[in-house]
Amino acid sequence: MSDTPPQTPDYDAMTRDIAEVPAVEVIVTVAVNLMSAAAVKLGLTEEGDEHKDLDEARKLVAALAGLLDASATEISSFHAAPLRDGLKSLQLAFREASIVPDEPGQGPGEKYTGPIYG
Repeated sequence: MSDTPPQTPDYDAMTRDIAEVPAVEVIVTVAVNLMSAAAVKLGLTEEGDEHKDLDEARKLVAALAGLLDASATEISSFHAAPLRDGLKSLQLAFREASIVPDEPGQGPGEKYTGPIYG
């Protein structure tokens, strides 16, 4: 057993680091993380179906759609356009992966984006 006390995080430094990050960057980073997690849960990664879980994917895609809808006026189209394209691709992949597809307008995030047809 060591006599050195455990290191505690430097919360002041972490707060300063977060304070320096523009809101747009935080929003885009969160959106990309949601997209990546949804892709994994849809089985779109190299591991394929190993991590596939459509219930989890539905939640992630819906959260991404809500975030993009809520932040649409806050982030530029430079950032928003590729995120919307990625969202649509995930929504289409979800529709294709579903054994019983949702009715148009009822899929994950479609209350924010409108019906997705594929």
